[in-house]
Amino acid sequence: MDYPAKLEVDTPAKLANWRPLVQWILAIPHLIISNVLNTVAEVCALISWFAILFTGRMPEGLAGMIRMSARYQSRAVAFAGFLHDQYPPFEFSSANADPGGTPVRVDFQPAPQERNRLTCALRILWLIPAALFTILIMLVGVICWFIAFFAVLFTGKWPAALHGWVMKGMRAGLRLNAYAFLLTDTYPPFATG
Repeated sequence: MDYPAKLEVDTPAKLANWRPLVQWILAIPHLIISNVLNTVAEVCALISWFAILFTGRMPEGLAGMIRMSARYQSRAVAFAGFLHDQYPPFEFSSANADPGGTPVRVDFQPAPQERNRLTCALRILWLIPAALFTILIMLVGVICWFIAFFAVLFTGKWPAALHGWVMKGMRAGLRLNAYAFLLTDTYPPFATG
């Protein structure tokens, strides 16, 4: 699936069995920072909405802040959900391309310079069907994450099917956020790939 926001996670074949029990505790500082960054990104998206509506362009600084928040959130959630065992860095890159160095890669294609004002104005209405679809996929992903908690706890391995659905939920969430926060004008696909 080729979408302007891409997420990949390199999950190791074997994880320590204790990770599901305590890894979320280790992730608390990252989750707090992620929450703060997400709040700032929401404000940036609102300012960007007005900027696009009046000028037809999104300020690059605001887009960078939103990209940084989405990337940081994906890394924090993947670590908290024991998708990998490498502690994420406190890294705040706002570039389109992921700087690398972690098992989680979040890349964005640059948005066009000229943005469609009508698309921007009606974005909130067009989000409703995509949000309902994403909520459904993410709900399945959360249920799979819960089941995987016990699978990894007892076997140290992620079952492939559960890992696939968790990743589908995370990708759907990233796509919806990229569209909702105006990083792209490409509508999120109704697909789980």
